[in-house]
Amino acid sequence: MRQAAQTVFLFDVDNTLLDNDLVQEDLSAHLAREVGLVNRDRYWQLFEELRGELGYADYLGALQRYRLEHLDDAQLPQVSFFLLDYPFDSRLYAGALAALAHCRTRGPTVILSDGDVVFQPRKVQRAGLWQAVEGRVLIYLHKEQMLADIERRYPAAHYIVIDDKLRILAAMKSAWRQRLTTIFVRQGHYAHDPRELTVWPAADVTLDAIGELSRCEFGRLSGASRGQRLP
Repeated sequence: MRQAAQTVFLFDVDNTLLDNDLVQEDLSAHLAREVGLVNRDRYWQLFEELRGELGYADYLGALQRYRLEHLDDAQLPQVSFFLLDYPFDSRLYAGALAALAHCRTRGPTVILSDGDVVFQPRKVQRAGLWQAVEGRVLIYLHKEQMLADIERRYPAAHYIVIDDKLRILAAMKSAWRQRLTTIFVRQGHYAHDPRELTVWPAADVTLDAIGELSRCEFGRLSGASRGQRLP
C-alpha cells in the first residue's frame, strides 16, 4: 500500500482543465461538413440519449449508434479520426498546466475524470495531462461513487478536489467531510447553469478560472470555509 500523503489534489478534466465546450463546437462543425446539418443534429440526439442511459458522455458510443442508422455512410471514419486525433492540447485553459505544477509542489496531482475507456484516456493523453500528472490518471463511470478506490490508490490525510460540477463536489464532500476541500471552477456551461447553482450547496472555494489556482496559498485552501472566493 502506498504511503499516505499529507494532501492529494484531484483534478477533473472537461471544463476544468480543458475547454470541452469548444471541443464540442468543433465536432459539431465537423459533423455539419461531413454528414450535413440534419445528420449532425441526429448524432447529438443520440449522444444525449446515450448520456442519459450511461450518466457520462460517450462520443464514440454515440457515433456507433449513428452508424447503425447509416450503414452506407462512407464519411464516418473521417469523423472517428477527427475525434481520436483532435489536438486537445490546444484546448487547455490558460494556466491549466501552471495550476497542476503549482499544486504538485505540495502533493501528488491526480486526474479524476468520468468517461468511456477509449476516448477519455485518449483525450487526457493528447492534451498533455497524462504526462503532467506523471501517469496518475483515474477514469471511472461515476467518480463520486469510487471514493474508496481513490483512497486506496492515493491515500492522504486531506484531499482537494477541483471540478466544474457542484453536484460532484457536493457528493464527495458529503462522504469525506472535513477531509476534503472542494474547489468549484466556474468554467463551461454546467458551471453557469442557474439551476445547478441553486440546487447544490456552494463549494468551499470558488474560482472564476483554473489559472487562478496557481496564485492560491495552500494554507488558505486547506482551511477554506464554504463559499469562499480566492485568491
